[in-house]
Amino acid sequence: MTHTLPPLPYAYDALEPYISSQIMTLHHTKHHQTYVNALNAAEAAYIKASTPKERIALQAALRFNGGGHINHSLFWTNLAPSHTEGKGVGGVLRDGPLKDAIISTFGSVETLKTEFNTTTAAIQGSGWGWLGLNPSSKRLEIVTTTNQDPLLSHVPIIGVDIWEHAFYLQYLNVKADYLKAIWNVINFEEAERRYLEAVGSSKL
Repeated sequence: MTHTLPPLPYAYDALEPYISSQIMTLHHTKHHQTYVNALNAAEAAYIKASTPKERIALQAALRFNGGGHINHSLFWTNLAPSHTEGKGVGGVLRDGPLKDAIISTFGSVETLKTEFNTTTAAIQGSGWGWLGLNPSSKRLEIVTTTNQDPLLSHVPIIGVDIWEHAFYLQYLNVKADYLKAIWNVINFEEAERRYLEAVGSSKL
């Protein structure tokens, strides 16, 4: 299967002022597109590979670029224009199953944000911060992955890209400011949809 760059569900400037149009344009059309192109190339090479050694040599490229494609495809739908700016539903967590689960686990939504930001900001180098559902305990947990590794141990509910290309042009090296701002554009409606799907899944 040939992978393609998914369109954004909003305009490039829709997440301003929290994420700039410049960042969104570069992040989507350059960085994500590069992962898609490289994944397609790695899969084509894997099909042509005739020995186990050749296939093993391609694992790193498949993992990195495949993870980049998976993570970013989730990330775009993870965001929405900000309600605070009168643009959409971003940042709004309404009463419901996801909010109940967050409060049950973390005590409050603000505590979740604080713990998530602290854990994610502590990533050394590039990676992702996640709010995931543990398939064993069926509880929400904050976890991180390095580089472009996809989240495999949990069902992803919310994911935040902490690579510099996701924020540096706007927030420079102050990751904490980016992490604080991004909650204004988190699409909690999509997060709750993922949560309900995960809770209802027979895989749990």
